[in-house]
Amino acid sequence: MANRKQALIVWGGWLGHQPKEVADIFREVLEEEGFGVEVSDTLEAFADAEKLKSLDLIVPVWTMGDIRGELVNNVSAAVQSGVGIAGCHGGMCDSFRSNVDWQFMTGGQWVAHPGNDGVEYVVHIKHSSGGLLAGIEDFMVKTEQYYLHVDPANEVLATTRFPLVQGPHSPNGPVDMPVVWTKRWGAGRVFYNALGHQANIIELEPVKLMMRRGFLWAAEGKTAAAAGQAKTAYSGMADSQY
Repeated sequence: MANRKQALIVWGGWLGHQPKEVADIFREVLEEEGFGVEVSDTLEAFADAEKLKSLDLIVPVWTMGDIRGELVNNVSAAVQSGVGIAGCHGGMCDSFRSNVDWQFMTGGQWVAHPGNDGVEYVVHIKHSSGGLLAGIEDFMVKTEQYYLHVDPANEVLATTRFPLVQGPHSPNGPVDMPVVWTKRWGAGRVFYNALGHQANIIELEPVKLMMRRGFLWAAEGKTAAAAGQAKTAYSGMADSQY
């Protein structure tokens, strides 16, 4: 299938998040959807800027690492050109704590998980946010509950309520924290799901389905951008003729 979409999964960093196991699940999902998938365990996979721009989707599964600014710039340029980026939990929004350019692109950064692993909470689906999570109902999970600093430009697709575990944040009262969001970065599409502390959470039916749909949506950035350009060009031509 010469025209099938191409994805790059890059895993590594803190092994407590089981990045290899999560990457294996993501590879299986993408291959089921007909993607050609390359998997790498080194950040040097981001070194070839032109190769990144030839992809349809980048899936980072890397937590608490350090990265050269050049590599972040390469990923950012690829996403701006229309390549999608999609990921979960610490593998995308706690990847590089010292790199604000990465955080700006991905739409958020982990700051806490009060109660640590084993907190039981509800993920609330926002059905008004379009069809990406259509058919998925609110569900319970028992895992880390991520508190994030988030981009106000994100389109939030699911939330969870804080606080459940008491802490210094509790006097602020209840807040709805984003769990799933999308955003745009140039012509590219960004999808993030804060669930996925370890592989068993990714394997939960609603979580895996959200990731599958997020991958497919993010990978359509180039197609959507091309369609928009064609429409603009056509409109301009029509204006000049009439």
